[in-house]
Order: sequence, then structure tokens, then C-alpha cells
Amino acid sequence: MSVAAGIDRGLTSYGDAGFSRYLRRAFLAAAGYDRQDLSRPVVGIGHTISDYVPCHRQMPEVVAAVERGVLQAGGIPFCFPLAALGEPLLSPTSMLYRNLAAMQAEELVRAQPLDSVVLVGGCDKTVPAQMLAAVSAGRPALLEVTGPMITGRWRGQPMGACTDCRRTWSEHRAGRLSGDDVQEVEQALAPTAGTCMVMGTASTMACLAESLGMMLPGGATPPAPTGARLRHAVQTGRRAVELALAKPAETTVAGASLRNSLVVLAAIGGSTNALVHLVAVARRAGLDLTLRDAGPIMEGVPLLVDCKPTGARYMEDFDQAGGLPVLLKALEPLLDTTAPTARGDTLAELLTHVDPPAPWQDMIGTLDAPKGPAGTLVVLVGSLAPDGAVIKAGAASAALLRHTGAAVVFDSPDEAARVLDDASLDLTAEHVLVLRNAGPVGAAMPEAGSLPLPKRLLEAGVRDMVRISDARMSGTAEGTVVLHCAPEAAVGGPLALVEDGDLIRLDVAGGTVDLLVDDRQLEQRRAAWSPPALAERGWLRLHQQHAVGADLGADLDFLVPPAMRR
Repeated sequence: MSVAAGIDRGLTSYGDAGFSRYLRRAFLAAAGYDRQDLSRPVVGIGHTISDYVPCHRQMPEVVAAVERGVLQAGGIPFCFPLAALGEPLLSPTSMLYRNLAAMQAEELVRAQPLDSVVLVGGCDKTVPAQMLAAVSAGRPALLEVTGPMITGRWRGQPMGACTDCRRTWSEHRAGRLSGDDVQEVEQALAPTAGTCMVMGTASTMACLAESLGMMLPGGATPPAPTGARLRHAVQTGRRAVELALAKPAETTVAGASLRNSLVVLAAIGGSTNALVHLVAVARRAGLDLTLRDAGPIMEGVPLLVDCKPTGARYMEDFDQAGGLPVLLKALEPLLDTTAPTARGDTLAELLTHVDPPAPWQDMIGTLDAPKGPAGTLVVLVGSLAPDGAVIKAGAASAALLRHTGAAVVFDSPDEAARVLDDASLDLTAEHVLVLRNAGPVGAAMPEAGSLPLPKRLLEAGVRDMVRISDARMSGTAEGTVVLHCAPEAAVGGPLALVEDGDLIRLDVAGGTVDLLVDDRQLEQRRAAWSPPALAERGWLRLHQQHAVGADLGADLDFLVPPAMRR
């Protein structure tokens, strides 16, 4: 018996299949669809258009371009909304809703009649949520993104959200930029639609979606306002019809693609957040990857892309230099070229048609002439993070990559915000700022790990300190910031036992972060420790009850395949 397809897929349960098909067509007739329309393969287009996501302002154009491609290839497009997670316009953090958005997308893709689906996102958590849904929903899926913004200008200087917004805000707190200056910068940081024009989480995840074979080649970098962005969306619509007609059972992620993506992540100096998302995607796909496993794969890969915050340039420069395909060509000796692409061929076949980095550009380096050394992203282990932690060493201060200092501990981001600007707090640049109870269970991992420096130290010229937490930080941020410490404090990880004055040793070259307190003393502290209370109700409570550690992707335990559950 053949599997139902098109508009007859997944019939509504009325106890009468014939009636369900009849009623479905009756209501679609009211929407203007006739029998010829409904004989075509159905391509769903899940979009995240929302006034709360200004990055997606031009997404209607992208969706229309995907529709055009679907129609050109003989399919029929059906658009539907998905949860739109606007990074600066959600409380307490968009990360709380990544798994909710992933679950919603998965359920809608499975529940609605469609033969393939294009998932359109962009802002930081929308793309990871859609990647998770794509590997779990059991339908062939492609991703499309809005693309990055075009770079702004302020007083002749290029400005990019949000690396430059963090830098300028710090200068304002230090008294070097006035309130009027900041208001001028505010109007220059995000001049167009699109995601942050630096190698933050949005751009990083777009690059990883392409390298995983979930997005057609060339899709990660074209800026939002360009025709190239729309042309890629049209191609995606056409390819979605080919997938609908080919009837592959589901979207898969190959182990070779996963390894390649980690190499790409290191080479682009990508967001630390990507390690949480990529581990989650791998485990959804049944690939047993942890944070600690990721470290050795990235080790030895040099920085090849000169993009903020690890470099000096912007995403539009990366795109003009050839984007991800040219980077993959430069990385070819380090890649498994048997990996599949979203076109249906292998990476080896794709790269036969791609030239290496052109001599006229200085944006993409080569393995012989990289843009920076290996070790841009480093996975740390040690007594403070037995299951791993991560630091973006390429955006840290070289003088702090080996450092021992006394801890100053904050039990929440709110406490840190209240205390850090207290002039009576006896802090020096040698101290280590520790934030806890901000992991997946404690607080759904807000971007609070890059704690603001005390105003008194900023005014004295200090621009960086070692900061350690179980939280995340924005992919656009800089500084010597150790993140994602696992196990997290809220489940009794070592971070929960740190006290003011304890010595902490960071050794990035050695790959370690250690709490220098003897085991006997730690056991006494553990005996007195109790976990923080859960939220009273709602999604946050459900998330706290079922979230796994950052080292396992911060997914919900019941959404991963049984073999991946721990």
C-alpha cells in the first residue's frame, strides 16, 4: 500500500478517511484551490515573521521567493507561522524558548499535510530550533535564512551589531562616550533588516546549517537586502519540490557532515553558543556527541575568516569573498568530502566547481596563510567543569589565558547587576567573577556570562577580567569568559560549591579550569548545599524538570532518541 502524499497526507481523524479528504478539499476550495492545485506535491514553508523580530523585517520577501521557486518546479506552497524568537525582545532569555520552538515546529511539520518543508529563520535561536525540528519531524526539510545586515557607519567608523554595541556601551559606562554619543550609535548599529553582521550566533548557525547539508550551498552569507538572498530562496523552493517528488523518508545528518561542521566552526571563529546547538542537533540525529567530544575535532584548526569578534571585518565581506563554499575549498584537506550536500551530491562533487580563496581578497585565509592560530574555540575540563566548559580564546585577552585569581561569586545575574557597580566592593582586575545558577536548569542559560566589568575598574582603564559561569554569552561578545560549565550549579555541579576568595586557575593552553579547594572541604560544602526551587508553573517549570546539561545540548530529555538519553 502506497503512503498518502500531498494534501491527503496525515488525514484528520473523523473515523472516515473519505469524509476527511472530502472535507479538506471543501475548505481549501474556499481558499481558492482547485483539484489541479491539490494534485501537486505540497511544500510547507514555515516562517518566523514577527514584529518582535526586527531582524526578520524583510522575511516576507524571502518567503515569497521560496513560494516562487516551489511554483516554478510544479509544487504548491503552503505557508504557516512558527514561533519567532527575537533575541533582544524576549524575557528572560530566548534560549528558554528554543526547545519550545523546536517542538512546535516538529509537531506542525508532522501534523500538517506536506511532502517537504522549508523552514525560514535567522535570529539566533530560530535556526537551531528549526534544525532540531528538521531532524526529528520525519519529513525532508531545507533551511533558509534572512541573511545578515549591511554594516552601519558612525562618524566614519564601520559599526556592527552587536560586537560594536557592546564595545560602545562599555565605553559609555567608562565615561568615554556621552549619552548623546550613545544615542547616535544606537541609530547606526543596525541600519537594515537582517541578523547581526558579525560572526555571532545567527551567522554561525547559518554557516553550520550549510555545512551540515541542511541548506543549499551559498546560503549562509548573502546579506538580507540583496538580490542574492532572494535568488537563493527561489533555488531552495525548487529544490524542496525535488525532495517532495523523491520522497526521502526524513532529514538526516551524516557523521561526516557533523565533523566537518565542527571544523568550520573553528575556522570561522564562531559563536560559543553553536557548541550547545550543534551537540543538540547531533544527539537528535542519533549521533553521540558531547561538548568534550567536540574539543579534539576542533583542535588544530586555524582561524581562516577575518570577521568580528575574532577578527576585524563583517559578514558582507565574507560573502563578497565567496562565502562558505570558498571557505570549504580552503579547508578541503581537513574535511570528509564524502559528506552529502543539500543539493543531493557530495561535498567532493560540490568543491570541484569552487575556486580557492582569490588573491584579490583578504577576508578568507588558507591553511598555509591563516588569519589566526588554531584554538579560537577551546573546550576546557577540570575540577570546576568535569563535563566541560568553553572559552572563545580568539576573542579573549592573551594575558588572561593563563590566570589564577580569587573568586567573587554571584548567585544570579540580578545579584551581579546590583553589586558590580558598588564602589565599596573591593575588586581588582586580578579577581575572577563567578556567576552560577544560570545554566539550563537554573535559568535556561541567559546570555549573562560576559558579566559587565565594575564601573570603577572600567574608569581606571580595565577592559577585561576572567569571568566564569554556567551561562552563555552572545556570539558577538568579547572577553576572557568561560561558559557552559557542566555540570551546572543548579544540579549540584562544582560551581555550586565555590565561595568568595577561593582560588580558581584558568589554563587555556592546557585546556583546564580548576577550583583550587581540597576535596574534604568541598564535601563539607556539598553536605550543606540544597538545590534552588523550581519555577511554580508554566513552560519554565517543564523546562527545568526536563532540560539536560549544556554538555549534552541543553535539549529536553524526552525529545532525544532513547539511545541518546542519559
